[in-house]
Amino acid sequence: MNDHVYKSIEITGTSGQSIDLAVENAIKRASKTIDNLRWFEVIETRGSIQNGEIDRWQVTLKLGFTMKE
Repeated sequence: MNDHVYKSIEITGTSGQSIDLAVENAIKRASKTIDNLRWFEVIETRGSIQNGEIDRWQVTLKLGFTMKE
């Protein structure tokens, strides 16, 4: 088993439907430009309100990926 070195970044995904979809949107988008994604951690959840109802979910994630050799 190899020892890995990870780099981590923070991103925020959004969705008008759910927290889960906001997470999925963030990971799908990040995976288009970042290789070797390995883990995520939800570090903040918030949203916007319009006319007394939830308008959008906003979820900030910490993403970890292995660095290339």
